[in-house]
Amino acid sequence: MSACAAEKLEAFPRRKNVSVNGVTIPHQLIAREAQNHRAGTPAQAFAAAGRALAIRELLLQEARRLGVTLAPEQDDEGRRETDEDALIRALIARATPQDAPDEDSCRRYYDNNLRRFRSADIYEAAHILIAANPESEATAQEAARDLIVALKRDPSGFAGAARACSACPSRENGGNLGQITRGQMVPEFERALFAMAPGDISDEPVRTRFGYHVLRLDRKIEGVTLPFELVRERISAFLDETRARQAIAGYIAHLAQQAKIEGIVLSPDKAEDQRSMS
Repeated sequence: MSACAAEKLEAFPRRKNVSVNGVTIPHQLIAREAQNHRAGTPAQAFAAAGRALAIRELLLQEARRLGVTLAPEQDDEGRRETDEDALIRALIARATPQDAPDEDSCRRYYDNNLRRFRSADIYEAAHILIAANPESEATAQEAARDLIVALKRDPSGFAGAARACSACPSRENGGNLGQITRGQMVPEFERALFAMAPGDISDEPVRTRFGYHVLRLDRKIEGVTLPFELVRERISAFLDETRARQAIAGYIAHLAQQAKIEGIVLSPDKAEDQRSMS
């Protein structure tokens, strides 16, 4: 083992041996696999790796017991899957056959989740940004408030004020930000903008990490519900994937109930999972 590998292995304290039907999964192998699992702590990564390798061993044992035919696939670039991956894939396909979701299932999902198939609202807006730092906080806020008072008296001066005062590159376009959809701007900016009516100038400056914003909402284009025919294939793919995951999870749970698994609990939702690894 290299010095680097040894250092990584030492990051995981010694735990109980993990075994599936008497076949031990080496601690060293789990520690290596843990590098592929994002987690808050090394212990959590180790537990996730232990689960993954235990499930893999469980499936391989079942595939060999059933005499599943080995037929490795190859991608367009000539890369061939490993024999073990081919065995697991063939076992899953054999044990969890799936019919494509029918039209009624897709339509029912669509009708029950219309909000998911609505196009985003579009906002056309402009702003003036008064930059602020801890030393200029009060001055920047007061300047933004003064601008709001002036612009509410004479909204036609917005573009000129943006060109003269704004710290945002949009000043070159009179503060115009073009079309905005949810998620494009920082949350504080969006909350204020989306609460406004077209033609409004914000009553108060909006504070973000960039400074104080004077907002103007020019237009709101309401989103529309996409027709079923346009999203039918997407729904079918989603339902197919969901059913497949559920079927695979159920199959693994069934195999685990009949197996002798030590040193790990396969369900990450059980509180004793982390304790079983210590």
